[in-house]
Amino acid sequence: MKISIERGTLLKAVGQAQSVVERRNTIPILANVLIEAEGDTVSFRATDLDIEVVDKAAAQVERAGATTVSAVTLNEIVRKLPDGALVQLADDGASGRLNIEAGRSQFQLATLPREDFPVMASSEYHANFSAPAPVLRRLFDKSKFAISTEETRYYLNGIYMHVAEVDGGKVLRCVATDGHRLARIDTDLPAGAQDMPGVIVPRKTVGELRKLLDDDEASIAVSVSETKVRFATPAITLTSKVIDGTFPDYTRVIPVGNTRKLEVDAAEFAQAVDRVATVSSERSRAVKLQLDEDRLVLSVNAPDSGAAEEELAVAYGDEKLEIGFNAKYLLEIASQVDRENAVFMFNSAGDPTLMREGNDTSAIYVVMPMRV
Repeated sequence: MKISIERGTLLKAVGQAQSVVERRNTIPILANVLIEAEGDTVSFRATDLDIEVVDKAAAQVERAGATTVSAVTLNEIVRKLPDGALVQLADDGASGRLNIEAGRSQFQLATLPREDFPVMASSEYHANFSAPAPVLRRLFDKSKFAISTEETRYYLNGIYMHVAEVDGGKVLRCVATDGHRLARIDTDLPAGAQDMPGVIVPRKTVGELRKLLDDDEASIAVSVSETKVRFATPAITLTSKVIDGTFPDYTRVIPVGNTRKLEVDAAEFAQAVDRVATVSSERSRAVKLQLDEDRLVLSVNAPDSGAAEEELAVAYGDEKLEIGFNAKYLLEIASQVDRENAVFMFNSAGDPTLMREGNDTSAIYVVMPMRV
């Protein structure tokens, strides 16, 4: 194999691939990226056996072929090369080395045989559809903060993507929860997604997928089966196993009878919570909300470190209410609001609180209160 490729193009492709590689693994080949050159393209494939990413890039291919080298080392080398450099990669099969040349720099990296590289088995996908990158970005970005990090409840360690019924119609929905807060985001159902099985997309996959969604013009081809999910642009294909488990019935925890309505400027609210939480003890980070006629008092009382209080002008016309929340959860939920106003719907100090953006019900959040 012998190819020439522009440094920026190579860095983007290798960077995408190497981020999938697990830093600590006991199987040497899994630390490598598989480089395959043919025609006028070169593909870089990396896997941790749960996720596989393939990134295709344009290159001058003098001699077709394939080899595998350390993904992290190759990425580091390319990252340190000067901008605009033309990089030559030549595989010398006899010596088991990949020669890398750019200007006056030369490197040799040890290779492992391509035959040892595991390629993820292809799956029969039940549903194939396309969605604009901004639509998928909204679904995953707004829900991922609520993914659980508790390994014991592994079925909560991802985002549940499924088809749901709303007012007689169907929507594509993403849900994440860790038992303390929940995010439920809807979008119009893309053509071809009707028969999609519900799948739990793992946290690591959500992080890798984010890199495909930055281009507002891109259309993402999505394929879903019972065991795998695939997201693809013309250049990058990300395939992942899904979490083998049943996502709990989240509809039971979304309150429907909350009538006390608070409307507040989302940015002002987040800044005020952040300020008063400065004095709270790290362990609880409890913030108390006292609601009265069109005013909200946020307060923190941490006996060991101090106290803080701030008043906000809000729209609230119901009876007085005192309720406490974890400051971190409030901040994360408030930061999801794209519009000016956040609307909180309360029932009592002990019941879950619902939050949405203005009158938009396509994105709703639930947060559990805490004693203060």
